[in-house]
Amino acid sequence: MDTGIPGTDTTDTTALRARWRATVTAAGASGRPGPDPYADRLLAAWAEPQRRYHTTAHLADVLARVDVLAEHADDPAAVELAAWFHDAVYRPDRSENEERSAALAERALPELGIDPGRTAEVARLVRLTVTHDPAPGDANGEVLCDADLAVLAGDGAAYAAYAAAVRAEYGFVPDDAFRTGRAAVLRQLLDLPRLFRTPYGAAHWEAPARANLSAELDGLADRTDLTDLT
Repeated sequence: MDTGIPGTDTTDTTALRARWRATVTAAGASGRPGPDPYADRLLAAWAEPQRRYHTTAHLADVLARVDVLAEHADDPAAVELAAWFHDAVYRPDRSENEERSAALAERALPELGIDPGRTAEVARLVRLTVTHDPAPGDANGEVLCDADLAVLAGDGAAYAAYAAAVRAEYGFVPDDAFRTGRAAVLRQLLDLPRLFRTPYGAAHWEAPARANLSAELDGLADRTDLTDLT
């Protein structure tokens, strides 16, 4: 479980390393160089101290959700690789994280012997997480985006922990500015016709996610009103 506090993420990196080996093998890695150094670099990136939500726990959670949704993907191996890379570069004060993460995949995967077509698909999927708005029929994009957004459908305690971790990640932003920016993000998500595109996501995650987003937005408005009265 990720508590949002540096040094307390107890995610099993041994299991993640084993999964990385299996994923790159399934994706057609050539065997030279071996996959372990790449796992070391990726897991080190996911454990950087500026992260509170975008941690190895988030990576593990997205991969678990990909497993749930895998039957809906055209290329599950590409989706799994995209999950590994989608926040591999992450600075909360930067806007180019997805582009830099995609570029990292474009450098690393050919070195592992992954073919150009699958490498391009992984990079495309990583860039898609800027908007979480896959085109109709984009099965791989639907699976990755649904897996990434599934956190929004957690129970009350899980969603509160997620929201607190996001706030901690943006601890350098003053409260008023954070409330304004966070409210804009929540409204943007709520304005989407559908948050989840896969049949499973639509059936199991859409309603609780919208309820959580609406409740958080209402809470931000309440705190703004209280601030105005002081």
